[in-house]
Amino acid sequence: MTAASGSAAGPTIVERHGPRPARFSLATRESISGFLYISPWIVGLLLFTLAPMVASFVMSFTDFDPRSPGETTFIGFANYERMVRGILGQPGGDPLIGSSLFITVRFAAILIPVTLGFALGVAMLVNSTLLAGRNLFRTLFYMPMQIPIVASTLIWIGMLNASTGWFNSILGSVGVDGPDWLNNVAWVAPSLTIMGLWGIGNMMLIFLAGLQGIPTELYDAAKVDGAGRWSTFRKITLPMLSPVLFYNVIITLIGTFQYFTQAYIIGNGRGDPAGATNFFNFHLYREGWAFYDMGYASALAWLLFAIVLVLTIGVFRTAGSWVYEAGGDR
Repeated sequence: MTAASGSAAGPTIVERHGPRPARFSLATRESISGFLYISPWIVGLLLFTLAPMVASFVMSFTDFDPRSPGETTFIGFANYERMVRGILGQPGGDPLIGSSLFITVRFAAILIPVTLGFALGVAMLVNSTLLAGRNLFRTLFYMPMQIPIVASTLIWIGMLNASTGWFNSILGSVGVDGPDWLNNVAWVAPSLTIMGLWGIGNMMLIFLAGLQGIPTELYDAAKVDGAGRWSTFRKITLPMLSPVLFYNVIITLIGTFQYFTQAYIIGNGRGDPAGATNFFNFHLYREGWAFYDMGYASALAWLLFAIVLVLTIGVFRTAGSWVYEAGGDR
């Protein structure tokens, strides 16, 4: 406090107050600011992801029909029982669920290793110092990602046409009779795999970033020791690239089990030819939006979620034996 001169009666006392103490600590204020910044994402997650998941879980125990929602009744585990009976081939079960699961798993077993290998090969080619115009090739391999998936599928239908397609024209020029790619049950999965190679742009860039993050000193040391290309790839490139490979495996696995658009277009919305494009996600769509059995479709969606979750956890469990961690023992 300080004294100031006032009237004749005496000096006037003036109080000087210091700064008010903060109500919240700095860490608390930073946390509040952070939550405010991400609040739009949190609201979107709650409204457009968590709420639909809860709604679908509730619907999976009902016979919900979107055409007559007022007549919805609770049926307990009947939808799940129908799924299990269908998988086991028992009467009263879904006759298509087993085949749709088999088609999806078989396609995943083909697509995942082929796309991973092709994307890694392209990334190594683009990363090579021997390739002229690497930036141009990187752009060209990524450009297909900018084409809408429906448009690219229609383009591939034309290219794989048995009579006028480029593939069979090229094969015919060397004396090979090309197959009926999209109308033959045996060739549909290979056709879809070839189409999948069209969309490796993102995966290729991720592999390329991983390759460029490998210390060049390791390759120099291997060269001095006389290691060949295969030994260098197996002992240096793959271990150092294993975290990126692990990420791409997880993403591709999830995407493959959600495969839908290409199968829907090629199969004419019916799973042609002879049900060969009746993937699990396509079967789920038909149950909900073609047959209006939204309750059973919700149960199928939760089965799909459980399958992908179990497979993802399984891949994570194996990561310790093949994924290299900097500073670790592996």
